[in-house]
Amino acid sequence: MDQIGVVGLSYRHAGAEEIAGFTLLKDEISARLAGLRQALGTAELVYLATCNRVEVVFAMPDGHGAQDLRAEVFRALTGRVPGPGEARSALRTWIGEAAVEHLFLTACGLDSAQAGEREITAQLRASLEAARTAGVCGPLLDRIVGEALSLSGRLQRMAADARPPSLADLAADRMLLHLNERGGTVAILGVSPMTRRAGELLRKAGASLIVINRSMDAAEELARSVDGEAMSLDAFRAQPRDVAGLVVATGGTEPVLDAGAVQRLAAAATKPLLIIDFGLPPNVDPGCAKAAGLARIGMDEMIHAAQDRRLAQLLRLAPMRAAIDERLTRLREQLASRAIGPQLAQLRNSFERIASAEADRALAEELHELDPQQQEQVRRVIQTLAHRLAHLPLAGMRAAAAHASSETVEAFFREARLQRASRATPAASPAPLQAPARAHTSASTEKRS
Repeated sequence: MDQIGVVGLSYRHAGAEEIAGFTLLKDEISARLAGLRQALGTAELVYLATCNRVEVVFAMPDGHGAQDLRAEVFRALTGRVPGPGEARSALRTWIGEAAVEHLFLTACGLDSAQAGEREITAQLRASLEAARTAGVCGPLLDRIVGEALSLSGRLQRMAADARPPSLADLAADRMLLHLNERGGTVAILGVSPMTRRAGELLRKAGASLIVINRSMDAAEELARSVDGEAMSLDAFRAQPRDVAGLVVATGGTEPVLDAGAVQRLAAAATKPLLIIDFGLPPNVDPGCAKAAGLARIGMDEMIHAAQDRRLAQLLRLAPMRAAIDERLTRLREQLASRAIGPQLAQLRNSFERIASAEADRALAEELHELDPQQQEQVRRVIQTLAHRLAHLPLAGMRAAAAHASSETVEAFFREARLQRASRATPAASPAPLQAPARAHTSASTEKRS
C-alpha cells in the first residue's frame, strides 16, 4: 500500500468557500485529469469532488512510495503557487495504509458530515468511471477503489432496514418544516444525487414539485420519478414560478440565478420563500438572497446542523468500522504477498540452483562410483530437501511482508538471496546458503495528518 496517497480538504477543517476554491468545473473534469496526473507525477489518480470535500486519490509508479503532494495538488487545482506553509495549512494528506483506510471510511460515509450517508457511493463510483474514461486510472486504484465501493455496498445491506440520513434528508426535513407552516410548491433546481434524494423525500411527504434543469431531458426524467412538473432553467430564470421553497445543487463557478433572477423569484412568491443551496461555490449568492428578502441555508449551515446527529450515527455504525479494519488487514496481506512474488520466485530458484550444483559436485567427486540409478535417487533427495528448506523462508516472508516495512523486506532479500550469483564462484564448489543478516525494522512509513 506504500504507493497509495490521498490529498484534499473537507468540511472537517474548511468552509464551503475554501472547498470551492479547489473544485474543478464539472464540465472540465474529464479534460483536466490527464494534465492533473502529469502535474503530480503519479501513475494513477482519481479526483473526487462532492458538496463538502475535494480529494485526489493517487498511486505512484511501481517501486516508488507515495509522498506528501500537498503543494503540487494546491498548485494544480488552484492555478497558483502556494505561499510558505499555505498548502500544508489548507490541505490534508494520508499516505500508505492510512490513505486506504481514509478512502474506505469516506466510501462508507463514516467520514461524512452526516455519518452513514449513501450519496458518497454514487459520487465515488462516478469519479472512478471518469478516471477510467480519461485513462488516468490503472489496476491498483481500480482494486483499491473497488474494495471501498464493495465495503459501501456491505454497509447499505447492513442498514437496509434503516437508511442512514444524509444532508439531503436534512434539507428535506428543513423544507417540510417550512412548508408545514405555510404550504406551497418546491422547486428542485439541478439533477444530482442530492436534489434527487431531497425530491423523493419531499414527494413522499406530499409536496408539490417543479424540476428545473438546463437539459429538459434530465428535468423530465426526474420530474416523472417524483410526479412533478419539468421546466427549463432559462424559462425559470426569465419568469420564475410562485414557489415556497427552492432546493438547488448545480455545477459552475457563477451563481445559477443572478441578482435579477433572484429579484424576480422573490417578486413571484406569494408566500415566504426558503432557499436551500448545496452549491460549491453557492448557486444563489447569499448577498443577493438577503437583498431580495429571501431566507437562504447554505452548505456551512447544513453541515453544522448535521454534526448534532453525527455521534449517534457513528455509534450505530460501529460494526462497519470493524469490517473496515478486517478488510484492511486482508488487503494488506494480499498486496504485500503480490508485491514480493517475483522476489520469492527468485529465492526459490536460488535454492534449487544451489541444490543442483551441490549434487553435481558430490556426484563428480565422493559419490562418483554410484551407478546412474543411484545418482538419480540422490538428485531427487537433494531436490526434495531444497524444496522443503525453501518453504520455510518463503512462508515466513509472506507472513512478515504484511507487517514489516518495505526497507526490512528489501534488506532480507538483499542479504539472504542471490548476492553470490554475481560472484565468480566455481560451479564445482558453490558456497553454502548463508543465514540472512539481521535487519533492523524501521518505523512505519505511513503518514497521517
